[in-house]
Amino acid sequence: MASILAMVMANSPLFSLYNLLIDTPVVVQVGALKLAKPLLMWVNDGLMAVFFLLVGLELKREFLEGELAELNKIILPGLGAIGGMLVPALIYLALNADDAVALQGWAIPTATDIAFALGVLSLLGPRVPIALKVFLTSLAIFDDIGAILIIAFFYTSKISLLALVVAAACVSVLAIMNRRGVDEKSPYLLVGLVMWVALVKSGVHATLAGVVLAMFIPMQPRDASKHSPAKSLEHDLHTAVAFVILPVFAFCNSGISFSGVGLEQVLHGVPMGIAMGLFVGKQIGVFGFCWLGVKLKLTSLPSEISWLSLYGTAALCGIGFTMSLFVGSLAFEESGVNRLFDERLGIIIGSLLSGLVGYIILNKSLGKTTDY
Repeated sequence: MASILAMVMANSPLFSLYNLLIDTPVVVQVGALKLAKPLLMWVNDGLMAVFFLLVGLELKREFLEGELAELNKIILPGLGAIGGMLVPALIYLALNADDAVALQGWAIPTATDIAFALGVLSLLGPRVPIALKVFLTSLAIFDDIGAILIIAFFYTSKISLLALVVAAACVSVLAIMNRRGVDEKSPYLLVGLVMWVALVKSGVHATLAGVVLAMFIPMQPRDASKHSPAKSLEHDLHTAVAFVILPVFAFCNSGISFSGVGLEQVLHGVPMGIAMGLFVGKQIGVFGFCWLGVKLKLTSLPSEISWLSLYGTAALCGIGFTMSLFVGSLAFEESGVNRLFDERLGIIIGSLLSGLVGYIILNKSLGKTTDY
C-alpha cells in the first residue's frame, strides 16, 4: 500500500509535494558533530539500520537455535542462495557490459525480499508444506548475509580512519559487555547508536551497525528466569519494522513517474538487466544450483517438496523489492549519475513477474504428489 501510494503521488499533481517531502533537509547537531541529510537518506541510513538490527538478531537465533543450527539443513538453501545471487549478477553484467556506470548496479538483482515472497506463499494457505517455508526462509537468510557482505565490501565511499577507529572501539566495548554477561539491552543500544554515527561519518555504510550490534546482544541471560535479551529485542522490533520502517522505506523509495515511459526506456540496459536478473536469473540460479547439489549428492530434496514446487519457489525468490531498492540506492551513489528511474522500473517489473509466475507454478504443483 505504501509503494502504491508513492507511485500514485509520483504520477499525479502531487509529484512535486512527494519530491519536496523526501528531499526535506533534516539536521542533527551536537557541538561540532553535525549530521545533515535529506529525509530520504535518514530513512535509508537510519531506519534501515534498525531493520538490519532485526535481520541480525534473526540470523543469530537461526544459527544458534533454529533451522540453520544443523549442517544438513543448510546445504540445500545455501546452494540456492549462492546460485540466486551469482546468476542474476552475471545476467546484469552481460546486458550492461558496455556501460561502465551501469555496471555498478550489478548487485541490485541479487537480493530477495523475504517479506513479499513469504506473503505470496501464504496466499496458497495450508497446502504449503512446512519444509517449503523453511527452505524459502533459510534461503532468504543466506541471501541477507550475501547482501550484507556486498554492502560492506562493494558499496562504501571514501573511508575516514578516525571514524573507523571510533567504530572499532564501540565493537570492543560491545564485546567486553557480552563477555562480562551484561544482559540489559539499553547499554548495547547506546553503544550501537555511537557506532552508527561513527559509521555514518566513516564511509562504511551505516546499516552495518545494526548487524554488528545484533551479534553481541546475548542470546542467553545470566539469570535463567529472565527472557533472552536477543529474543526479546527481536520481538520488540518486529512490529515497528513491519508496520513503520518498511512501509516508510517503501514509500520513500518507490515514487517512480511513468510519464513518457516507452519501450526504449524499458529496454535500457539497467532496467532490463535488473528485471531479467530477478525474473530469469533467480529461477535459473536457485533451481539450477539446488538441482546440481542433489544430483551430485551434496544434499537431498525433502520428501514433501516436488521439483515443480521448488521451481515455483525459485521464481518467488525473484521478488527483490525492499532489498533491491536498498542496494539500488547505494549502487550509483558515488557515480554522480541518476539511475533511480531505471533501477526502480527494473525492480518493479522483475518483482511483479516473479511473484505472478511463482504463484501460478506453486498453485499448480502444491497438493500433488507426482514426482516431476
